[in-house]
Amino acid sequence: MALAIVYLEAGLLSINGTLIAELIAFLLMLGVLAKWVYPPIVRAAEARQKQIKAQLDQAEKARQEAEQRLEEASAAIQEARQEAGRIIERANRAAERIQQEAQEKAREEARRIVEAARRDIDAERQRAIQAIRLQMADLVTDAVRKIVGESLDGERHRKLIEATIEQVEKEPSAPQ
Repeated sequence: MALAIVYLEAGLLSINGTLIAELIAFLLMLGVLAKWVYPPIVRAAEARQKQIKAQLDQAEKARQEAEQRLEEASAAIQEARQEAGRIIERANRAAERIQQEAQEKAREEARRIVEAARRDIDAERQRAIQAIRLQMADLVTDAVRKIVGESLDGERHRKLIEATIEQVEKEPSAPQ
């Protein structure tokens, strides 16, 4: 019996021994790949997926923390601005108070100077009046000597001067 090789032809593909050997080799290759090669690749891919997911979760958490810190920083800045406003307000009030105190001290100093000037003027006026009295006493004594023609004794001279001064002080044109 002769072996007859059966050729089946189905369109473009002809089924022969080579095709069957290639098909068996392909299936063996798929088995080897499925048993020893694909599981490590799948595990590596799954590990990489988990790693990427963890990194995405970590990035999201970091973004949320950054937003929270930004809000906290904004709140701190706002509080600092308010505190600065309060400090400026206190400084302005202190400056106004210091200015008022300085003005009051200046007014008090001016009053003191005016009062001292008045006292000095009054003292000078009293000295001037005293000097005028002494000059008047000398003039009256000289006039009386000329009129009377004699020298007065000390007691009589003093009484005459005092009487003349009192009379001059009573006159409306006399300096007071």
